[in-house]
Formats: sequence, C-alpha cells, structure tokens
Amino acid sequence: MIQQLDERNVRIDRLSAMRKDGVNPYPARSERTHTVAAALADFDALVKKETLVALVGRLPTIRLHGGSCFANLEDGSGKVQIYVKQDVVGERVYARWNDWVNMGDFVQVRGKFFTTKRGEKTLLVESWQLLTKALQPLPEKWHGLSDTEIRYRHRELDLLSNPDIRLLFERRQKIIGAIRSFFVERNYLEVDTPMLQTLAGGATARPFVTHHNALDIDLYLRVAPELYLKRLVVGGFERVFEIARCFRNEGIDYAHNPEFTQVEAYEAYADYTAYMKLVEDLLTRVVEAVHGKLKIEFSAKGGSGSAGEKHTIDFTPPYPRITFHDALLKNAKIDIDKFPDVESLAKEAKKTITLEKQWGRGKILDELYKEHVRTKLVQPTFVIDTPLDLSPLAKRKEDAPNYTERFQLVLGGGIELVNAFSELNDPLDQRERFEEQEKLGKKGDDEAHHVDEDFLSALEHGMPPTAGLGLGIDRLVSLLTNSHSIKEVILFPTLRPKE
Repeated sequence: MIQQLDERNVRIDRLSAMRKDGVNPYPARSERTHTVAAALADFDALVKKETLVALVGRLPTIRLHGGSCFANLEDGSGKVQIYVKQDVVGERVYARWNDWVNMGDFVQVRGKFFTTKRGEKTLLVESWQLLTKALQPLPEKWHGLSDTEIRYRHRELDLLSNPDIRLLFERRQKIIGAIRSFFVERNYLEVDTPMLQTLAGGATARPFVTHHNALDIDLYLRVAPELYLKRLVVGGFERVFEIARCFRNEGIDYAHNPEFTQVEAYEAYADYTAYMKLVEDLLTRVVEAVHGKLKIEFSAKGGSGSAGEKHTIDFTPPYPRITFHDALLKNAKIDIDKFPDVESLAKEAKKTITLEKQWGRGKILDELYKEHVRTKLVQPTFVIDTPLDLSPLAKRKEDAPNYTERFQLVLGGGIELVNAFSELNDPLDQRERFEEQEKLGKKGDDEAHHVDEDFLSALEHGMPPTAGLGLGIDRLVSLLTNSHSIKEVILFPTLRPKE
C-alpha cells in the first residue's frame, strides 16, 4: 500500500509539472484515423503509402532505452507497439514524454508504420499528446488481478487485468443477442414494463420496498414482469417478450443475486407443451451461436453430491420429461398424493428436511423437490405438472386438478434455467388463488402473492389461452461460459459492504 501511495504521489507531481507548463492533462478532444485493429489489418498498404496514422489508447507497458522508448498502445479493438525516438520527436518533446508519461495513461500518437528487425509491426511516433493522466497504478502492472473480492468490487480493474473477462462479457452480449433475435424472428414484440410496481407479483419471492415521496405511497421493485406482460396479451398483443432486470430480496449464492436479468415471453393460443418445444428450439439456437455445437463441458457448482463434478451437457433435443410427482417418488420415496394437507405432508417431510412453522404445503413441496430432485438432474430435463400449491398463476390440468400445466427446465446438477406454464386465464379461479396466497402472507410467508385487482380486472376482460416462460439469463451465461458463479457473469454483482 505504501508503494502504491508513493507512486500516486509521483504521478501527481508529474500532473502538477504539466499544468505548470501550460499543458492540460485531461483535454476534451482527441483525433483518431484508425482503430488499432483497422490499422493492423491495413498495415501493408499504410506502410507502402507512408500514411500518417493517428491512434489513441492506453499504455499498458513502457520500456525506456535512453533516447528511445518502446511501448504498447491498447484501444478497445487491440494492441500495437509504438516507438518514441528522441531523434524523431525532438529533445524537448521526448523529455516531456520521459518525464510526464506513466503506464496506464491514455495518449494520442501520430506517426507512420514500419516493421522492426524482429518483425513486429510498429508505429514510429512523430508527435503525441496526453489524453488522460492516470493517478493510480494499474493492478500488478498488468500481470493479472486474482483476488476475487477485488475483482467483483472493482470490475474495471478486473477488465483491465484479465482479458478473458472482457471476452466473457462479450459472449454474454452474444447470448442476449441470440435470444432477442430468436423471439423477434418469431414475431414477438419486445416491450418494457414497470420496474416500480404498487404490488410485487408474478413470482413467489420477497420484494424490495421503497417509498415515492410525491405520491406518498410504497412501491416495490419488480420480482417479475409477468402480470404486466399478460395484461398486454389481454390488450391484443399475441406475442410479447421482455429482457427484464428483476429484484428479489433473497440470499446470495452461486446461482442467486438480488438483482438479476431474465427474459419472459408470452404467446396467445399456445400451451405448455408448445413451449417445451419452443425452449428446445431457443436453447439449440443460443448454444450453437456461442459454441458452434450442442455439447458443452460444465463443472457443477452446487448441490449435494454434484459440486465440482465435470459433465458434458448435451442440448440436443428432445429433452426428457418427468412429472413432479414421479420425480419425488423416485428420488425421495414420497408419494405426495398420499399427503393432501399441510399437516400430513409436514410430518412426512420432517424426516428429511428442516421445516419452518409458517410454511404452507407448496413451500414444503418446493423444499422437498430442491433437496431430493433438483441436484440429480444434469442433462436438460423438463420437470412437468407441478402441484397446484406451488403454482398460483398456472392453469390446472383438466385430468388432475391438483396439478398444473407447468414445467421447469433443470440441468447442470441443480440449475433451474426455465420456468413456464399454461397461463391461468380464469379470473375467478385466479382470485381464489390470490386470496389463498394472501392468507399465507398473513401467517408470515413474505414470499406470498397479494391480490392484484388490476390484473384480475384485466383477466375479467378476457385473456386467450396463453403460454408463458421465464429464463434466467445470468444462469444461462454462467452455464455456457462454465463460470463458477453468476457473480462472474454480472458486471457489478451485489456484495457485502466493506467494513
């Protein structure tokens, strides 16, 4: 730390010397004729024509040799060597370079390209200008930043030090672009719905609450955009999707961050079976766009018996399907149909999981599923026909009214990637379920839904048969980049404040 402070003081001294000499170390304007990548691509022609080229960028390395200096110049497109020579720029200009410039500074250089004796493409600098004086040294002199806490808290330094991280986030954008193109090509309309909501609905999750002073009302950061998107279906948009930032006031682990990104999509006149096919088509499209193949290597990150295991995951459809009932029967030896009420189910569940007194039947079922089923699923698998207690927004199965037309796509040893269902469009049934959720909320379940009168009013005007899905983008990116945590694929993840 002392060394870092000393270097900062040296840089401030250089800054002061520049200003005293009438030089602005932070000018507003710069000039660039080529990016580094464009210049290197056109190198032979630029050399042949002796073209004067202007480049801009940061100096990651500087190597002084008496009256000359080799340095690397890096912009957003690539890196190139530059050569500053006293005999070319003049003694006074070279002295300024020598006295004022540090590694990490941004500069503009103008000159002509040549090839060194070692065969390296190099710009011989004829003039230069400082664009930004860096007061702090770059981490470990550009040899890499490894402390995970610092990497997440100061992502800008992580990006500077670890080029692979920049590639990861470029890949993230490629994934999002492939998702967007998939839906647009299928005539879905991309929309934006409110992040601030008077009621937090669309998912069973604890919301963040804030207060709007002018209206003097509490508002919630959305846990999901679902109810607004379905209101758009009521309004006549038959296919809609949103790439949505959502917020859930929950714990943080390898698969959860309080602020996250998902895509939600809704299609009128479709059901959950059609959406299983859509999910297969979507993932095939995205995985091929990123990897050029449908088999990827992945190391499981969480869950008993799976953490650390390396798997080859095959996204080739069709994906196997197993009912929620059969999955618990197979893995936990529990026939949930024999425990129709919360009391009997709680008694049975206590044998394998720890319960909390405010839990309803749906919450107990969910915890049993997480404990006994989810971590067993490595290859993409649809867990279908979820119990009604767990699905307040999904349509009942006509031949099994205690279950719903809902599925989750699970893979990678416990990653819930997609949640989807045939949407409940019976307003009276929906009201009853909201009221049951409200009762759970009064008993202490802070993840329960509330009665949303605006959404119920929309349903009473008629919503056609509709299927909908939510897909976690951060989890998908983590999976497709084999990252150990979604913190790796979120530029600025939520962290505990520094003491």
